[in-house]
Amino acid sequence: MEQKKLNQFHLFTQRRFLPFFATQFLGALNDNIFKNALLVIVVSSAVASAQSSTNFTTNLAAGLFILPYFLFSTTAGLLADKYDKALLIRRIKFAEIIIMLAGCYALWIMNVSLMLVILFFLGVQSSFFGPIKYSIIPQHLSTDELLAGNAQVGMGTFVSILMGTLLGGWIVTFEQGPLLVGGLAVLVAIIGWLCSRQIPDAAAENTDLVIDLNPIRQGRENFALAKQDPTVFYCILANSWFWLYGGSFLTQVPNFAVTVLNGHPTLISILLAAFIIGVAIGSLLCNRLSNGKVEPGLIPIGALGLTVFAIDLFFSSNAFQLANQGLGPVMPNEFFGLSGGIRVGFDLMFIGLCGGLFIVPLYSMIQQRSATNIRARVLSVNNICNAFYMVIGSFIGIIFLSILGWSIPQFFFAIALLNLVFTGFIFYLVPEFMQRARIWIFG
Repeated sequence: MEQKKLNQFHLFTQRRFLPFFATQFLGALNDNIFKNALLVIVVSSAVASAQSSTNFTTNLAAGLFILPYFLFSTTAGLLADKYDKALLIRRIKFAEIIIMLAGCYALWIMNVSLMLVILFFLGVQSSFFGPIKYSIIPQHLSTDELLAGNAQVGMGTFVSILMGTLLGGWIVTFEQGPLLVGGLAVLVAIIGWLCSRQIPDAAAENTDLVIDLNPIRQGRENFALAKQDPTVFYCILANSWFWLYGGSFLTQVPNFAVTVLNGHPTLISILLAAFIIGVAIGSLLCNRLSNGKVEPGLIPIGALGLTVFAIDLFFSSNAFQLANQGLGPVMPNEFFGLSGGIRVGFDLMFIGLCGGLFIVPLYSMIQQRSATNIRARVLSVNNICNAFYMVIGSFIGIIFLSILGWSIPQFFFAIALLNLVFTGFIFYLVPEFMQRARIWIFG
């Protein structure tokens, strides 16, 4: 048993975890393959025809993917508490095959409007999968495996985002690239469905629930359930804050790489990889640092690191600019050899790493401290808050970068300070976080 605590990768040998991990990994991969292929198509079409609607269409695409989280998360949580979660996953994954077949057709005829409709339905599918994804983990894993399971799911999610971003944007540029993307998306959806068929049954937690299709009324009820334990609700708010924080960095990295660091567009992938690999490492470190236990004390440490390394990114990027003025577009193989390049990459990776330390214990606490018969509905609240905070993050970016005219490094500095204020307020409301941090550090 002790070995299981120390070796979190033993879960990949278990049928109660591996098929589920593969299913959720392939689902996130497919979302990002299609979404980023669509964005490349939109940008390329605008360049070719000198259109000026690129920003509108790309923002519309992002909005269409997030909108279903507001519309359907409450119903999704209700269904996940009422019915067998494994059965629901199989049906959701079968729906993905149909959606991707339609997406393949949209890519074949190069109909951007239809692609946007498909993206909306991918968001619908993801919004139904979200509450199941995190509520099935504690149903199949023991208490001392919970943190390891969340760490690996968190790692897999961010790696799939990176892979999907790179694959979708790369393959679509080939000759017949859109059709290749469509074929790949259908193939990934079929493999994901086959994996889902191997997930063990996860019995319904509350079969007496009455389905309420009114998202506003059911949403109020779900929020009331989440607030029954204030710590759970504040964990949801802190978790959602990270999606705002991380989304702010991921959204700005492309412009940051090209306009601030004067990098070649290929540098974007390297910097995104540094951030996402950092999240994956931080997620896996949680299990090691807490010896397999859900440790709230890691959360303040992660929060502090998010601020420290973001502030250093402000200084390191400014130093890089000053030291390398006048250079042409910097290629990835040149970047880390230039003065300050390693420090910038180091900052981005450790922002991601601290994010992993921050978010994995939060997910685990929400799961562990929610009653089994309401867990999926509580997690649906987390989905809604995640989406809401990401929208707020977009508005914050518009305010600082477009209205106030700040530079991207200045925006990173501002977000770092906001992180200190927000997380400090959460830790004030839930003293357990700082108390556990002191115990974890000093013993």
